[in-house]
Amino acid sequence: MMKKVLVVILTLALTISLVACSSKGTKEPTSENGTTKEQTDVEKSEDVADPVTIKVFSNLPDRTSGQGFVEQTLFDAYMDENTNVTIEVETLDDEAYKTKFKAYAAGSKMPDLVSVWGQPGFIDEVIDAGILEPLHEEDYKEYGFINGSLDGFSKDGVIFGLPRNTDVLAFYYNQKMFQDHGWTVPQTYDELLTLADKINAEDIIPVAMDGGDKWPLYIFITDLMMKIDGSGILDKVKTAITNKDFSDPTFMQAADLLYESAQRDLFEIGFETTDYGTAQNLFTNAQSAMYYMGSWDMSMATNQDIPAEIRDNIRVFTMPVIQGGKATATDITAWNGGGYSITSSGAQKEEARKLLNYMFKPEGWTKLAWENGVCMSAQDFAQFETGNETEIQKQFMQIVKTSTNISGSPLGDLGTTEFKTVTEDSVQDLSIGKITSEEFLTGLENVYK
Repeated sequence: MMKKVLVVILTLALTISLVACSSKGTKEPTSENGTTKEQTDVEKSEDVADPVTIKVFSNLPDRTSGQGFVEQTLFDAYMDENTNVTIEVETLDDEAYKTKFKAYAAGSKMPDLVSVWGQPGFIDEVIDAGILEPLHEEDYKEYGFINGSLDGFSKDGVIFGLPRNTDVLAFYYNQKMFQDHGWTVPQTYDELLTLADKINAEDIIPVAMDGGDKWPLYIFITDLMMKIDGSGILDKVKTAITNKDFSDPTFMQAADLLYESAQRDLFEIGFETTDYGTAQNLFTNAQSAMYYMGSWDMSMATNQDIPAEIRDNIRVFTMPVIQGGKATATDITAWNGGGYSITSSGAQKEEARKLLNYMFKPEGWTKLAWENGVCMSAQDFAQFETGNETEIQKQFMQIVKTSTNISGSPLGDLGTTEFKTVTEDSVQDLSIGKITSEEFLTGLENVYK
């Protein structure tokens, strides 16, 4: 930052000097090619670009590890290469971020580059409100985005954002703890619940669950729906929303299973008020044997703040198959989630576009994220395999490579903002028995009636 301050001071000093010289009206000596010293100095000053400040609003508050580290590394590199640019970053965690995003959207001016989610429940209304700037599709033809990964960030054939990740939901588990207790990875959901009984008997939490933020719960119920119904679940949910009818047996079975799981103490006591950080800490402090979350948390394996005996033994498995369900073990809950957009009201739209395009060059986000074991990008990351990947990276790569079907966006992200809010509140109420499965599904229908 000191380097930037010096650049600005020197630029101003040069400008003042030039003005002073011209005001005296003194003729400068002429060079061999007939160019005066004054002309040469002016040409040099024009080569120094005007200072630019790009304001970024991000949902990645941790700047020392995980995706926040990758994001900040790219920002720092961009400023080093463009010494006239300063990037000011404001960060909040997901829920606080979404609240302030709404406040920004209600005003006349937003930050230039913002975090977004490529699901209908978030991005459709933002696009319709004219908050996001269209991107140039031709800019990204050589960027290696995975087929279909831009769909959630597009509307009517126009791209409004770029996805960061390929997100896969899984159970993280402590391999050493499993081995020490003689536990095996469950192959069916019944085996998972039986395993939970054994783990509880050892006074250990089976699965750490972030129920306080609610969205992990509606992802969990989506995961159950996927295992019950298989590849047709995305269309089935969309049809149910359109027809205002959630009477299909898939939805009732998934709701009943979530409630039963909570009653069997699959999750920690008070999971409905546990936040993201607390749930992860339960797992990384060996208070729980498992932790339900997405592949974006694979950076636990490289996080030096986590004890080596924990991080070196983290492994993953996806939702086990459900007896009588249509899905196989390779039908997974996955989608392309968070990303970035340029705002229409931002003061530096074109500068933000340059920054965004710089970040998503294949050797940018994708390479850094993979080499640091942070996440699987929405671009082709296989070219950056090093042979030194963590075991979690290898497992997630195998999960994606062998997948036969993916769920697409989870339940709460497939409707309006109101639908998302109702889904979040009601799935939490369902999980603790405050409402029945019937009331849960009726509540989803009533959003559109």
